[in-house]
Amino acid sequence: MESLLYLLGLGVGIGLVLQVGMNSTLRSILGSPILAALISFVVGSVALACFLGVLRTPLPERAQLAAVPAWAWLGGILGAFYVASSVIVGPRLGAATLLALVVLGQLATSLVVDHFGWLGFAQHPLTLMRLVGAALLFGGVLLITR
Repeated sequence: MESLLYLLGLGVGIGLVLQVGMNSTLRSILGSPILAALISFVVGSVALACFLGVLRTPLPERAQLAAVPAWAWLGGILGAFYVASSVIVGPRLGAATLLALVVLGQLATSLVVDHFGWLGFAQHPLTLMRLVGAALLFGGVLLITR
């Protein structure tokens, strides 16, 4: 089962690169990074709605929605920021540089989030080995961006 999770994570990485290219094409043809991001989210939302319908997932009740902390509703804003930014940055810096920077940002943030156990993640203390791993990734980013 764990190997499937690793494959899914790898698939997400592959998908991010393809998504940047697809959304950048939308931007170049439509002339607007925000419009390209909106279209991407609309298409994605329709796909998710269809998937929920196929799975017959029940809609949440009002009490469930009310129990969601206010900050948890803002994830979509970060998704929109990522998509809109990637269609601006990707064509200029290239896919490898963009994704290297994205992964470095994700890793640095995840080390802090894990260390403190924020956002519902299990607490995993910052260790020397984790710092060495982050430093090696930073070195890889420097090599890719040169």
